[in-house]
Amino acid sequence: MQMNYSLTLSQTQKLLMTPELRQAITILQLSSIELSQYIEQELLNNPLLDKEEDSFSSFLGKEERVETSKTNEDTIEWEEYLQECWDVDLLRYPIEKKEEETGFENFISASPTLQEHLLMQLRLASVTKKIFKIGEFLIGNLDKNGYLTVEVEEAAKILKVSKKEVEEALKVIQSFDPPGVGARNLEECLLIQVEQRGIKDPKLEALIKNHLKDLAEARYSRIAEKLNITLSKVQELKDIILTLDPKPARNFSSANEIQYIIPDAVIEKVGDEYVIVMNDSVTPRLYINPYYRSLLLSEDKESLTSKFLTRKLEAALWLIKSIEQRRMTLYKVISAIIEAQRDFFDNGISGLKPLTLKQIADKIGVHESTVSRAINGKYVQTPRGVFELKFFFKNGLETVNGSSTCSETIKKMLKEMISREDPYNPLSDQKIADDLKKRGIMISRRTVAKYREQLGIPSSAKRKRF
Repeated sequence: MQMNYSLTLSQTQKLLMTPELRQAITILQLSSIELSQYIEQELLNNPLLDKEEDSFSSFLGKEERVETSKTNEDTIEWEEYLQECWDVDLLRYPIEKKEEETGFENFISASPTLQEHLLMQLRLASVTKKIFKIGEFLIGNLDKNGYLTVEVEEAAKILKVSKKEVEEALKVIQSFDPPGVGARNLEECLLIQVEQRGIKDPKLEALIKNHLKDLAEARYSRIAEKLNITLSKVQELKDIILTLDPKPARNFSSANEIQYIIPDAVIEKVGDEYVIVMNDSVTPRLYINPYYRSLLLSEDKESLTSKFLTRKLEAALWLIKSIEQRRMTLYKVISAIIEAQRDFFDNGISGLKPLTLKQIADKIGVHESTVSRAINGKYVQTPRGVFELKFFFKNGLETVNGSSTCSETIKKMLKEMISREDPYNPLSDQKIADDLKKRGIMISRRTVAKYREQLGIPSSAKRKRF
């Protein structure tokens, strides 16, 4: 065996996660708002990047240039300058002024919070200054559902007042709107609402105080035995409790909880075809700053300035390319979804078909992970509403004829069946499964129970009326 050194040349393929590839993957999975924030950050970091101004700013710049070139003219051809402006028709069709216009004082910047609503009522209440200060403290310790998060003894210790004074201030707050606010637990919240409604039924109070857990578990016979009432009376008391609000403050806004959905694309039906319009209004259009571009051409290629500008230029070009690639990938995915879910767009939820990431990936020629990143956190506005792109990817069940039915379609059928059932003899999960099998859908009782729980529908024992 001969042993010696030799030099060979061979070609190999390797998958390298370069910074540019990592950036492209990151941009692909960003939503519209996140992409806008990402672009703003890149604009701060890269001096070669610049964004197009909006139409109004462009119009102002154009107007200034035209006024400079026509300083000797008394009139200005406004329509010529507004050809690229969205509101050019406003010049041709004058707006009719209304006699009575709504003033800005009729608008509010935000709806009042729970604390603001309660403090307004506290200022109008006839209480002493000391009780007012205690009430302010208690209002500040209410959670988003309206429940008191501090113990009475602890509040008295912090404020250095008596427990009786804290109880007095709390009683005042519990008389405010919304009914049930300021309660320390669910039982107290419901009892406050019963008292404010003027309902005087000792059996109802006993049910709320001692048997809420039995009521939640539909143990009606046990409740009837303990309270010495009939099953129909238990059902009657339950109906009253269902009209009460266990979270009295949930209708009040909170600035930190407001979330906006901006669709990444709009699907419009034009004739018999569905047209996709990508939403580019949120993300600004980027271009290379002409000043730095000319500076790069004039600088010596070996200088530090030229090297810095060259590196930033490559980063800027790659960012623009990645954004456009994201746009095209999203467009292809939505086009494939429209083709696969055409029955849904035509007929509604009943036409939704089972769809997987692999089917879309094979159709547009990309990997499943690319489709997964493309639909992550993305929304689309359709003639049937705004949907998350993940909504169109549903599992399905086989039918007797070999086809598949989407889970959302089955949930709709299940909901319709329960809405038509006899309340005194509700459908069990097994009976629903048997009825669906008669319609050709092969489904088990366990799957019916899972879909029913996802819809928030209680079991047949809890739905039964007496």
